[in-house]
Amino acid sequence: MIPEINKIIKGDCLIVLQGISSECIDLIMTSPPYAKKRSTTYGGIHPNEYVNWFLPRSEQFLRVLKPSGSFVLNIKEGAQNGERQTYVLELVLELRKQGWLWTEEYIWHKRNCFPGKWPNRFRDAWEHCYHFTKNKNFYMNQEAVMVPMGDWAESRLKNLSQKDKQRIDSSVDSGFGKNISNWITRDKAYPTNVIHLATECGNKAHSAAFPIELPTWFIKLFTKPSDIVLDPFVGSGTTIIAAKQLQRQFLGIDISSDYCRIAKKRLDKEK
Repeated sequence: MIPEINKIIKGDCLIVLQGISSECIDLIMTSPPYAKKRSTTYGGIHPNEYVNWFLPRSEQFLRVLKPSGSFVLNIKEGAQNGERQTYVLELVLELRKQGWLWTEEYIWHKRNCFPGKWPNRFRDAWEHCYHFTKNKNFYMNQEAVMVPMGDWAESRLKNLSQKDKQRIDSSVDSGFGKNISNWITRDKAYPTNVIHLATECGNKAHSAAFPIELPTWFIKLFTKPSDIVLDPFVGSGTTIIAAKQLQRQFLGIDISSDYCRIAKKRLDKEK
């Protein structure tokens, strides 16, 4: 069956998604509980058990996602006993074995990361946003997230040399090249795979909420109006609020009654 869209469902996504028909979701955008985090709501999964806990759920994600769809996973490993945990790396490799294509990795650069001091490392200023797909041919609207060219273009493109008007290949034989004159009539450019956003400071209802601009960016990039966006760990509802603001359909799932109530309350404020 097609899911009852534009609603929040309380329950474990592993169970809830089994009642949803295959290949009906356009985008899965989520930030699951990190290992040993949110113990009161998600059980505080141990790093050694994280992959085994996640894979049955991602198997359902794979089933319900359309062939043209995308799965964006926001996650960041922690540090323990003086070294980084490896469960995120292990998860990526196992997801590939499960049938996912690891299409790209975007980096969310946190402009206002939390302060702190450690003897062997610096502050975490970024998080992974892994992009998985089922096929090489998936929906992607790059023009939807283009950025202004910037002030540099006006001065750089004003007086072009003869060298600027021809293709210059990379000096390291990478196959890449550039022709500066191609930029003369453009006012926008494609972004990089680094997304610069501040962390969420105003959402006090959730311990690890990401800013609404993050799901907004991916929803614009990977969906069209009326497409269905799923967040299987909906938390305080940021992803589905972004979907609603962008005239997408949505479905949110969370095992926590408190988070479901908070998400619904936030969603009801959106007209």
